[in-house]
Amino acid sequence: MHALRAAGSTPKQIARTLGIPRSKAVELVHSGAGPRMERAMTTVEKRLVGCWITRQWSNGLSIENRPPDWIDDDDLPPQAMGAGLPSVAVVREHSDDEVSVCGYLVDTYCQGVKNAIPPHMMDRRDLTGYLAHFFSAYDREPLPAPIELAQNVVLGAVEYAQGLGFDPDPDFYLAKPHLGAWQPPSQIRFGLRGKPYFQQGPYDNPTRVMRTLDRSVGPGNYGFFTEVSID
Repeated sequence: MHALRAAGSTPKQIARTLGIPRSKAVELVHSGAGPRMERAMTTVEKRLVGCWITRQWSNGLSIENRPPDWIDDDDLPPQAMGAGLPSVAVVREHSDDEVSVCGYLVDTYCQGVKNAIPPHMMDRRDLTGYLAHFFSAYDREPLPAPIELAQNVVLGAVEYAQGLGFDPDPDFYLAKPHLGAWQPPSQIRFGLRGKPYFQQGPYDNPTRVMRTLDRSVGPGNYGFFTEVSID
């Protein structure tokens, strides 16, 4: 981003170049967060070390011309652990001794990227332990995945959610370059069997989410599961 600013680019031009909202570009320009973004952008040129995704990631989704290496569990029962809320980790080379890691928590049924971990460096020897901790909330080990699957799940879910009125976690814009270049649209049809479905998480405001869905798709055109009553 510093290079864009040095060239005289406006926040609007920076937003268009980086593929981020104008408000985010303004925030980065005035917050001094440029070096962090610039460092994140360089990771896209680094060799991919590996990519992992939680099981049940495809539960409730339909996939056009599904590649044979987009594997998942054979049994996909409704509301299984991981259904609609997969996590994705992408690891790239940083140096001979270090790797760069990004993580994404994705709501494939409604809100897109709910949480993202920007690129951070670690010793290669610590990667196995880190991944075990990253996926520890799930009851089974993750699946190795091609980067194309990660792109379609993460970036496709963001595109779907924005069409419903939901923006991704702000750190997504720092983690996005780790996924590499991607050409939309996604091969995945998001939503639970093609229909928006809101699963309330601990930090969700159900009233706000459902009002957003009322505006974008209309009452009665989405499903939901909440732990509190809706006013």
